[in-house]
Amino acid sequence: MKKKIRILIVDDSALVRKILSDSFSKDPDLEVIGTAGDPYQARDILVLEKPDVITLDVEMPRMDGITFLKLFMRVIPTPTIIVSSLTEKNKRLSMDALEAGAVDIVPKPKSGLVDNFPLMMTDLIKKVKMAATVNVSKYQRHSETILTPNVGNVGMQPLHELTDRVIAIGSSTGGTEALAKILPMFPPASPGIVIVQHMPADYTASLSERLNRLSQMTVKEAQNGDRVISGQILIAPGGMQHMHVQRYGGQYRIKLVDGEPVSSHRPSVDVLFKSVAMAAGKNVAAVLMTGMGRDGAAGLLEIRNAGGRTFVQDEKTSVVWGMPKVAWEMNAADAIVALEHIPRKIIKAISAS
Repeated sequence: MKKKIRILIVDDSALVRKILSDSFSKDPDLEVIGTAGDPYQARDILVLEKPDVITLDVEMPRMDGITFLKLFMRVIPTPTIIVSSLTEKNKRLSMDALEAGAVDIVPKPKSGLVDNFPLMMTDLIKKVKMAATVNVSKYQRHSETILTPNVGNVGMQPLHELTDRVIAIGSSTGGTEALAKILPMFPPASPGIVIVQHMPADYTASLSERLNRLSQMTVKEAQNGDRVISGQILIAPGGMQHMHVQRYGGQYRIKLVDGEPVSSHRPSVDVLFKSVAMAAGKNVAAVLMTGMGRDGAAGLLEIRNAGGRTFVQDEKTSVVWGMPKVAWEMNAADAIVALEHIPRKIIKAISAS
């Protein structure tokens, strides 16, 4: 008999706890082993029951969810999904949660709690099942690793001459912290970088702000018509539209396009990568990083077939080796690369193209 995934729900709202508990209980693969209204109650259940996955609110009485997350990750590392309302404060706290080791974020409905909660449960249940497979102790060890920015320029063309080059990155689960590690390692004059990171709507702006504080390049959430230029990183807005790169004469520009999810995602890495392959061809270097599923694999193959250089993150440094594994099995990548070596590999490849 298949073992059920055991869940602890932590939220100060009794209504939310009931809705989550009732919804999880309808899935034959899931079992709610406890609910808690604050971290102190949750701590006792966590120690006694050792759940497989925790769903955690961020704003709670007596102790906030992020402080609690940091405490229990040190002693009982447990895959955790943040389930939070969409306030500006909560979005910032959710970024802190990802940095502290949370696996993913699911936003609560903005209005109509009872009526709209079922709409988010499909996504939450899928992420709970995925979270149960994540090695959080490995994730935490990586989040504490200090990577020294050391890209090097041996044998490279001067970066300021690479104005027609594009770097493309796709990532999902575990990607926010992976990006926080590698983006500071790109020199300030690096070719323009375009990124799809799977995140809920309204969270990529906070992610961009955080990464901008860390990076030597300028990082911003992409807007329609933005130019892809040296020294700037553009992150696709979460949840609502796909991001394309299109060529206009000697310029590359961003086009945000409505459309159904592709490879189960919007924005989709596949959509970005395929547009980059068409617009820039051999002038592209791309990497597909940690994440569940197969989004980006087909697009990476198109970049490789167009003459671009392509890479995937290795299994050891990935939180979930799903997307990179599919791409590698499709022969879409030139090489498998450890996270800390990705910037140097990308810069070297784009300089030689």
